[in-house]
Amino acid sequence: MTSYPAHWEADVVLRDGGTAHLRPIVPSDSESLQKMHRAQSPESVYLRFFAPMPQIPTKDLDRFVTVDHRTRVAFVLVVGDEVIGVGRFDRIDAESAEVAFNIADAHQGRGIGSILLEHLAVAAREVGITVFTAEVLPQNRPMLQVFAAAGYEVSREFEDGVVAVRFEIDPTDRAMQVIAAREHRAEALSVRSVLHPASVVVIGASRKRHSTGNLLVRNLTSAGFQGQLTVVHPEAESIAGVQTVRSLDELTEPADLAVIAVPAVSVSGVVRDCAAHGVKAVVVISSGFAEAGEEGTALQREVVATARSHGMRVVGPNSFGIANTAPDVALNSSLAPFLPEPGSLGLFSQSGALGTALLARATRLGLGMSTFVSAGNRADLSGNDLLQYWEEDPATKAVGLYLESIGNPRKFSRIARRVSRVKPVVVVKSDLTGQELPPGHQVRLSGLAERAGGALDEILAQAGIIRADSIRQLFDITQVLTAQRLPTGRRVGIIGNSAAMGTLLVQAARAEGLVVDCDPVSLHPEVRADEFSEALAGMYSRDDVDSVIVSFTPSAGASDQEIAEVLSEQAAQAAQTTVACFSGVQGVREELTAFVPGDEGTPERRTVPSYFGPEDAVIALARTTDYAMWRGEDHGHYPELDGIDRRAARSVIDSALDEVDGEGTVVLTPSRTRELAKAYGISVLPHVTTSSVDEALAAADELGYPVALKAVHTRLRHRMELGGVRLNIETAEELRDDYEQVRGVIDSFTQEGPYDIDVQRMAPPGTACVVRGGEDPLLGPVVSFSLSGDTTELVGDIAHRVAPLTDVDASQMLRSVKAAPRLFGYKGLPVMNVEPIEDLLLRISQLVDDFPAIADIAVHPVVATQTESHVLSIRVVLRSAVDRIDSARRRLA
Repeated sequence: MTSYPAHWEADVVLRDGGTAHLRPIVPSDSESLQKMHRAQSPESVYLRFFAPMPQIPTKDLDRFVTVDHRTRVAFVLVVGDEVIGVGRFDRIDAESAEVAFNIADAHQGRGIGSILLEHLAVAAREVGITVFTAEVLPQNRPMLQVFAAAGYEVSREFEDGVVAVRFEIDPTDRAMQVIAAREHRAEALSVRSVLHPASVVVIGASRKRHSTGNLLVRNLTSAGFQGQLTVVHPEAESIAGVQTVRSLDELTEPADLAVIAVPAVSVSGVVRDCAAHGVKAVVVISSGFAEAGEEGTALQREVVATARSHGMRVVGPNSFGIANTAPDVALNSSLAPFLPEPGSLGLFSQSGALGTALLARATRLGLGMSTFVSAGNRADLSGNDLLQYWEEDPATKAVGLYLESIGNPRKFSRIARRVSRVKPVVVVKSDLTGQELPPGHQVRLSGLAERAGGALDEILAQAGIIRADSIRQLFDITQVLTAQRLPTGRRVGIIGNSAAMGTLLVQAARAEGLVVDCDPVSLHPEVRADEFSEALAGMYSRDDVDSVIVSFTPSAGASDQEIAEVLSEQAAQAAQTTVACFSGVQGVREELTAFVPGDEGTPERRTVPSYFGPEDAVIALARTTDYAMWRGEDHGHYPELDGIDRRAARSVIDSALDEVDGEGTVVLTPSRTRELAKAYGISVLPHVTTSSVDEALAAADELGYPVALKAVHTRLRHRMELGGVRLNIETAEELRDDYEQVRGVIDSFTQEGPYDIDVQRMAPPGTACVVRGGEDPLLGPVVSFSLSGDTTELVGDIAHRVAPLTDVDASQMLRSVKAAPRLFGYKGLPVMNVEPIEDLLLRISQLVDDFPAIADIAVHPVVATQTESHVLSIRVVLRSAVDRIDSARRRLA
């Protein structure tokens, strides 16, 4: 029997936003399984077993819970100690297995069958199974729907009153889309249950006014929380004016949200008590967990495991709290005694210490907020979860994230790219390399450590994310995004009553990639309101201006209020985006606000954001414009590549990994490398490995000229290549003329032996490029492109993207390196056909996305010519025991 596969365990989010724990079945589950069976309706029992069965016979029960994790695999989904679903497969032959499910009646409709199918399919592929079959009664529509909706190509046959179902379980694009859509719905609902509680219970509040728990209660009451608020205290009658209960036993209804502020050692017990009383989610304000060392890390894991296994989500620990400004919620379950006004900015912070600073700055700028979450140690609820929620939240127009680490960058990039197409996402990231992490943040370090900052920058840009360099800049940018319409182009008009300010604005705008074609309008310092109005109207009437930057310094000809009224009224009606450097006004203020009729006749607020200095205004407008241009672009599609044989590739990889012990790496042999490349439609120039000079020369005659002969040390071949000599033989005549010289040169290097002599057909002259890919521990599957050469490597002229790539990604990636003009006719060089290189990028992208075991694949070089491209060499390194969080099975990190 195969040892217990702990890596198959997972915490999962169900369709309704609750959580459960999935794991392989064990013999001790027999009693729980029997209990679930006895609670089933006769109809459910008949649909599963095709016969009445009030109780599972002992013999069958023993067989159900005894598996070998290879020919017989079974998973149970548990909440607390209760089994709520079982899924299993039994191998039929080398490639196929019969799959079956049993879902508890009380938990029907929660998406359990779909989750079990996803996890069973991944486990099956791991043990070499590629096809699932099932026999289902026609009236068992829910189970038939599970198969039909999974995204696989399902065939059905009806015989003897039973529907026979058969489908291949390779993760098709459609299946992955289904998984992502289900994940999105479940995680969004999960976050909604946290941010929209109808009842809150505070645990750990004391009568001391300056205690954390007391402050939480006062903040909840002062915000006017619209739900039921309860405080648990064993002695006090009330805390901060709120009636208390002695324990959760006294609650008449389970609370939606528990806010916990007790010492760290007591939190796990409190969470367990919350689980026993049906609480849906917890916010742990308490510190002393992973940020405090190994003991705290163990406490943190216990808290999260307890919560998830009982269906609850956790915010924190070490969280600053959460807030929702919606009038029908009015939740301030945070340590901030104030909140910004209701607005359209969704705000996420990992740092608890910066929570107050974030909320204070938003308040100071008059920037309205929809919801706020401080994740603290990010042990459970993360920025990825919040993005899932904000994507469809009607109250949120823009998203701001302060990230100290990214636990699952691949998932972050995937979700953010989707969200960015409908809502802007602004990110402040403190440490891009992942090498300097705040205490308590658990992530894997990047294999691109020396250049991970640049790589992550490119990945953020690929996802359409707006990068802010500081918290101040985050708020500068979100002011434009929440208060103004998006620009339609890069052309900027500048107007103001200071020539010096106008010059600064022009210089800053051009430096940030904005286009200033028209001369700035410079009014005299003592401009009157009517003069300002006329000039402003002229600027807004231009059809060669997409955005307007307005500056104003105090004037003897008009008051600040008069100019503000003119600006706000005209800007509200204009088609252009407007930002300002308005004396005495900073942020999103009433002075620069006007209302226009909305789509449904209701007044719509329009505010001109104002900045202290010209650089701040320009950078905010430039980043917003960059995003608007990205959003308006064609981002391409994920092409259906021909010649892909995933099964053949998996066979090559699995056979190589079978030879690796533990968590080591292995370099694929040349023959296996060619098999893998062929399985993904990548052809390599013909290549022969010989063991003598005579064999090498014979191979050269067979391959055709020109050829390259390379002596390689055989002992080091599979670990690193050591080229003793490389000779390029252009013609057969040259070979015959220089036969003795060639033999002599090679012999002089092979005397140290043992050496192999590689013979390869040479590529015609062209531009040598390098394509690399692989599973980066921090960034996920990454693809890189550069032109070959030391200069490129020394200056870091390498493009990075997260796989999978769209066709547009591949095209832009190739053109984004600084040396790219060498491919397109630079200084008289021939124009190369780059389409084959783009196709190669897409194939490598698909390969590393499909197989996380590929630690590195280096195509070096691939030579681009005017007509085609030629792959000369591929080196593949595999890593065993790779655990990709974002994969073909939904699970929480």
